[in-house]
Amino acid sequence: MKKEFEIVDKEIVYSGFFRMEKYQLKHTLFAGGWSNVFSRELFVRGSCIAVLLYDPHTDQVILIEQFRAGALIIPERAWLIEIVAGAIEEGETAAEVAYRESLEEAGCEIQDLIVISEFYTTPGGASERITLFCGKVDSTTVGGIHGLDHEDEDILVHTVSSDEAYRMVENNEIESAIPIIAIQWLALNKHKLKEKWLK
Repeated sequence: MKKEFEIVDKEIVYSGFFRMEKYQLKHTLFAGGWSNVFSRELFVRGSCIAVLLYDPHTDQVILIEQFRAGALIIPERAWLIEIVAGAIEEGETAAEVAYRESLEEAGCEIQDLIVISEFYTTPGGASERITLFCGKVDSTTVGGIHGLDHEDEDILVHTVSSDEAYRMVENNEIESAIPIIAIQWLALNKHKLKEKWLK
């Protein structure tokens, strides 16, 4: 099967902090031939980064907590525990954004940076693609409230052991997918990180 698709029509139905586009499209079928033309709305987010900040000397993970509009459906849990993340602006590399956002959101200066994975978050309806990093940091001076006033950010920084972070995932205290992926990755790869970063 030759995998092909055709965009028959496209319109921007909303443009604000985010953008919503509506497509009329069709694609080739596994059984042969083409699908009917169908309609899909696409939440356009672009490329982003997330970075799990980890101190291999103290075995501490840096987590952040902030209000999230997407969690309003359970009002008492609208403040989510997450990891540093941000959008890649035109002209920036993913690594540059990781360094910048770590300072802005957590007051952390990354000493070394490795890529964990690259993936789509919700490709059924959103274009967002994440580059997930792990960043080596010194956790001994980390804490407080961070974020940019002009972006209305109000971010509380937490420092917890890697075991505590994993327990928070198991107990559903962390409900956002990206930090769950990152913390589970750390549980599987912590020994390799320590070998790399504690030489």
